[in-house]
Amino acid sequence: MKSTKPARNKIKVEQPQITHGNVFDDLGFSPEEALSLKIRTDCHSALMALVERHHYTQRDLQKILDQPQPRISELLNGKISTLSIEKLLEYLERLGAKPQLTVKTRGVPRIKASTRLQQPSKIT
Repeated sequence: MKSTKPARNKIKVEQPQITHGNVFDDLGFSPEEALSLKIRTDCHSALMALVERHHYTQRDLQKILDQPQPRISELLNGKISTLSIEKLLEYLERLGAKPQLTVKTRGVPRIKASTRLQQPSKIT
C-alpha cells in the first residue's frame, strides 16, 4: 500500500543581504534616485511620527495641510512617489516640525601630486 502523506516542499533558505547604508543603492537605483528616495522616505517617516504622536485624524490633516482627502489617504498609506521633497518639507513645517539638512562629507577628492598644470608654450 502506498503512503498517503503529502509531499513536502523543500524550503529554500536564502542568505541575508547586507546593505551598505542606503537600501535604494542596494536595489540598483542610480545614486541620484537613491538619494531622492532616501530623503523622501525619511521625511515621510518623520511626518508619520508626528501624526501618530499628535493623534491627527484625516480630517485634521486636511485642514492643517490644506489638501483634499484622497491626497491625505495616499500620504497616510505611504504613496509618496508623486510627492516632491519640497512638498514633504512643507507638510512637516505645517505640522510644527523644523526640518534640517545634515551633510556628511566622505572625504575630499585629492589631486595626485604628479598632476600639474602646464603653461602653454610660447609661439614665436
